[in-house]
Amino acid sequence: MNNHTMEDLVSLCKRRGFIFQSNDIYGGLQGLYDYGPLGVELKNNLKKSWWKSMIYERDDIEGIDSSILTNPLVLKYSGHEDTFSDPLLDCRNCNSRWRADHIQDGKCPGCGSSDLTDPRPFNLMFKTNVGPVEDGNSFAYLRPETAQNIFTNFKNVLDSTPHSLPFGIAQMGKAFRNEITPRNFIFRVREFEQMELEFFVKPGEDDEWHKTWTDLRLQWWEDQGLKKENLELYHVPNDELAHYSKATVDIMYKYPHGLEELEGIANRTDFDLGSHTKGQKELKISAKVTENSQSNAKLAVQDLETKEWLVPYVIEPSAGVDRGFLAVLNEAYRVESLDNDKERTVLSLKPHLSPIKVAVIPLKRNESAIVEKSLDLKNTLQKTISGRVLLENTGNIGKSYRKHDEVGTPACITVDFQTIDDDTVTIRDRDSMEQKRVNIKNYMLDTKQKNNIINVSNQLVLSLDILEGYSNS
Repeated sequence: MNNHTMEDLVSLCKRRGFIFQSNDIYGGLQGLYDYGPLGVELKNNLKKSWWKSMIYERDDIEGIDSSILTNPLVLKYSGHEDTFSDPLLDCRNCNSRWRADHIQDGKCPGCGSSDLTDPRPFNLMFKTNVGPVEDGNSFAYLRPETAQNIFTNFKNVLDSTPHSLPFGIAQMGKAFRNEITPRNFIFRVREFEQMELEFFVKPGEDDEWHKTWTDLRLQWWEDQGLKKENLELYHVPNDELAHYSKATVDIMYKYPHGLEELEGIANRTDFDLGSHTKGQKELKISAKVTENSQSNAKLAVQDLETKEWLVPYVIEPSAGVDRGFLAVLNEAYRVESLDNDKERTVLSLKPHLSPIKVAVIPLKRNESAIVEKSLDLKNTLQKTISGRVLLENTGNIGKSYRKHDEVGTPACITVDFQTIDDDTVTIRDRDSMEQKRVNIKNYMLDTKQKNNIINVSNQLVLSLDILEGYSNS
């Protein structure tokens, strides 16, 4: 476990432009954050990696992007209107509000008082008016999760693609929950992003698929740079399961504030499609669902052998983008002591997640020949690399190196006077700080060669092919 604090991460995020408090100039708004220039790149790279693993590397999953505004009927039959709430209580002494599960020993976490109200249900969904007239009937919810519109689109996807069971539908997007007490930076917020997969399987094959997806998701997080020793699997006991769940495994991560859920993999049985389908009485639905007389779609598949209609079971890996961002940031952050009694802060991000893939640095900011050569190199690399290449023209090579160590840039290329003469540049590796002089003339004139130019890691030499793969892995 790293020995830094959440405050260290918050400071880095604000200082280097990863994350800002939303509406900060007006005092902010609790539970809302804005992703800055580097934050949005890291966040997008994390989402790209997830999308690639779900959609591009598999032939049994399709992606969608559904609306944020949600018909109340969807959340009525999903059970959200009745069950999507937290017990809320107030402290009479300091007037703060807390979720009941945050109270320990019957005392207010804020002031320590025992003068608390009895718990009462608090609905977590945001309601908004739709249309010009606010009459109490024309309303919709901001979706509290991305899953429900996957279920309501089940038949649309099935009818428009060649898939049969098992297959999945994946979605990334915003969700909104009116958290009573947003806390721990971006870990628990009111506006967040989810990466969710609903994988539809035949009843009887669900247990095997649940284990398969648990293993796959654990490995994926390791591939993003999270160490095994900081990850744990929590098999949710039966008395803690959600009403729709047959079994749930949470991937837990050791954040600076403690062990918390990073992703959940749930076996949701046939509850979801069974809740939203028409003709419920004709189908053998195992889950306890609310009688639905308003759906106009049969959310079932026909067994080609028996000709019987069945409602698929659902395996759901659901991960929070913001939680993932925080975990990746925490894992990569370290402070190193240098030989000159100084320190440097390093983000040892996996290169495919790095906000900036390569920084091109002119040695002299006012030397036109060097700057022009640097710009040409930057533009050439940008055409080859799928990710951001930055021209860092500050004139201070030492500070530029430290900055890019701190924001996670894998490699820096320095262009100097010698470059003008012989087309050689200095390549510096982020993690080792090793430097090597490399001739780039042939490679930059003919990018099809894509041969060795960047020195990274212990290899000291990295091909442009590999560098391009950084943002696609």
